[in-house]
Amino acid sequence: MKKLLVSLVMGVICVCGFAQEVKVTYYSPKIVRIQKSADGKFRTKPSVSVTMAPQGKVAKPDVKVNVGADGKVVFTDAKGKVLLSEGSSSFKAITDGLDKGAWEVSQSWKLDPDEPIYGLGMLQNGKMSQRGENREMIQSNLEDYQNFFQSVKGYGVFWDNYSPTTIADDGTTLSLSSQVAEDIDYYFIYGGNADGVIACVRALTGKVPMMPLWTYGYHQSRERYKSQQELLDVVKGYRAAGVPLDGIIQDWQYWGTNYTWNAMEFLNELFPRPQDMVDQVHEMNAHMSISIWQSFGPMTKPYRQLKEKGLLLDFETWPASGLSSWPPRRDYPSGVVCYDVYSPEARDIYWENLTRLYNMGIDAWWMDSTDPDHTYHEGDFDQMTAMGSWRSVRNIFPIMTAEGVYDHQRAVSNDKRVFILTRSTFMGQQRIGANTWSGDTQSTWEDFRKQIPLCLNFTLTGSPHVNSDIGGFFPGAYNQRGVPQTCSTNPGFQELYVRWLQFGLFNPMMRSHGETSRREIWEFGKKGEPIYDAIEKTIKMRYALMPYIYSTSWQVSANDDSFMRALVMDYAADRNVWDMNDEFMFGRSLLVAPVTEAMYMPERRAWYEEFPDWTQKKEMEVYLPAGNRWYDYATNKVYGGGATVKVDASIDHCPLFVREGSILPIGPEVQYTSEKPWDDLLICVYAGPKGNFTLYEDEGDNYNYEKGAYSTIDFTLKGRKLTIGARKGSYPGMLQNRTFRIMYIDGNTVKGQTVSYSGKAVTINL
Repeated sequence: MKKLLVSLVMGVICVCGFAQEVKVTYYSPKIVRIQKSADGKFRTKPSVSVTMAPQGKVAKPDVKVNVGADGKVVFTDAKGKVLLSEGSSSFKAITDGLDKGAWEVSQSWKLDPDEPIYGLGMLQNGKMSQRGENREMIQSNLEDYQNFFQSVKGYGVFWDNYSPTTIADDGTTLSLSSQVAEDIDYYFIYGGNADGVIACVRALTGKVPMMPLWTYGYHQSRERYKSQQELLDVVKGYRAAGVPLDGIIQDWQYWGTNYTWNAMEFLNELFPRPQDMVDQVHEMNAHMSISIWQSFGPMTKPYRQLKEKGLLLDFETWPASGLSSWPPRRDYPSGVVCYDVYSPEARDIYWENLTRLYNMGIDAWWMDSTDPDHTYHEGDFDQMTAMGSWRSVRNIFPIMTAEGVYDHQRAVSNDKRVFILTRSTFMGQQRIGANTWSGDTQSTWEDFRKQIPLCLNFTLTGSPHVNSDIGGFFPGAYNQRGVPQTCSTNPGFQELYVRWLQFGLFNPMMRSHGETSRREIWEFGKKGEPIYDAIEKTIKMRYALMPYIYSTSWQVSANDDSFMRALVMDYAADRNVWDMNDEFMFGRSLLVAPVTEAMYMPERRAWYEEFPDWTQKKEMEVYLPAGNRWYDYATNKVYGGGATVKVDASIDHCPLFVREGSILPIGPEVQYTSEKPWDDLLICVYAGPKGNFTLYEDEGDNYNYEKGAYSTIDFTLKGRKLTIGARKGSYPGMLQNRTFRIMYIDGNTVKGQTVSYSGKAVTINL
């Protein structure tokens, strides 16, 4: 047997002499990179995901790496407690084709039988803990993968590979296997808890930029607004109804036919004056997002530019036919193909064409089909891209195309924050101003229930911005005998929609969208009717919470926090929440328990002629985690933790609880986020031993905050004493004087007092 050779130089350990070599590189005291090679060659290309540079030698690491004589790695904390141990590794040489000389690789790790893991990306499986998963991971419409998981034990693993990857978990061993690799390459992260792991992920792969304030308002969409006038009428309708709205979204086919697919200009004759349309949207104090794809029809300018330079990919994508008839006429193929997103030159051409819309004042990009849509045929993976075979880079298609837009827009101007709504993702995408939605879901209660753990697991990969199509994308069976656009008058769909909207209230983006159904509030009835009123109440509550939401956004950006927090993040000591998939924290103060079961109508999709009694009271059970007391947001009733309680779940009410010691700012009633300054805020203080909150403000939609143009005000609760700290920082247009209406809530006791604040510290006895 050969001797084992171990060397340590600048934090890099090489273990040689067996069938494989192991290279250990410290990126920080908490982050270590493991590479394994079967031929002594290690990957040298920069990682698409990782932006952090190795730190070099680490004197006192928080995670220690022990490499055994068999090449297996054991990770321990600083005290020697075992966190994770490797199982077997394998290499299979690729001997022909475009990837000749590379390897199929696999690595396994030993997990405790009862150890939950979280993350992996977006999985429509309804599970919180992802133990027991066995599947091939390839980006798609409904499911996207991050190649990352973290454990309740406070560690995480990022498998840095871009090819189709299989996960297999037999209950004791979890393995990841990829089709193409230069070596085994992964990062072990020890954060101590979920928040610590997420902070390390963002240090490794990129921090989260601030989103524009307006993006946290309500967004209305449908498939699709078929004319310029139809879109404008929707914005006018919301303003006339007095229901808040910040975003209107234009879906596809404003470009005309499928042959001019994604032309990135208005070629549809029903949009005769697009600049006038955008200007009118802005005059009504709303913002406009527009659909753009990663594919082009053969009659478009970008197609011709890209084809001339050989920058188109050769596989079938959507739409299949150039005609709009259904089913697709394949004897009239569309000719639509994706572009080579891996090419810097191709991304330059993409932005060059997108500039036509950017210069019109379009506010945000709805980047659809970033998976991309792909109708699989044998041999599709065997084509070259600018970064290697398509097989070898398949799963990073989403981040390559979205980051191309982010980088180009940032290079043009710092006056408008980038906002991208994208269907797909990969590790590191949180750094590019992107919010990922969960694809074209069905309008079913089952699909609705799946969105909660999907969003929470996505958050646990380090990506905080996530949402779903409120109401589900495909509601067709709710339409009257197949007649489109009738489901909004169907009580079965109305109940599902209201409950999904209540969930969407507590997502980082609140966006209503779907096909064969109109989703505007007036389509569900009129003011004074229970469903209309429930929708209006939910949207208005979103705006009431805006100071809390935007301040949380700052915590996400500055301090690596998360919007949607699985209960295990805050209550890991309570084993009851380890696998809880139907409740979550929104920020640090609010516990949300969405109503995910039909209470008024049967839980199936069908047309119903009769309406239920929407005024009938309903109740549901909610588990409150152990560790502190909880206040019912609607009644102020106090409950102890570690118990299940029965609470109101009537059609206009989503159970919501406030953690004791919370300080919750409530904003003014507005029609859009920037309509009124926050010069008169209600500050709800919930009795508890201690609490804190930081109110954050800036200009709302530029990058001056990166240069320090923002202000913060710290609120600190100790017993019955509240201190409003001195204001820190400043920005153009900042309020100099304001009023805080303090409401102290202690069960049935509610006391109020008013404080005039000019930026100096104030202490109040409650």
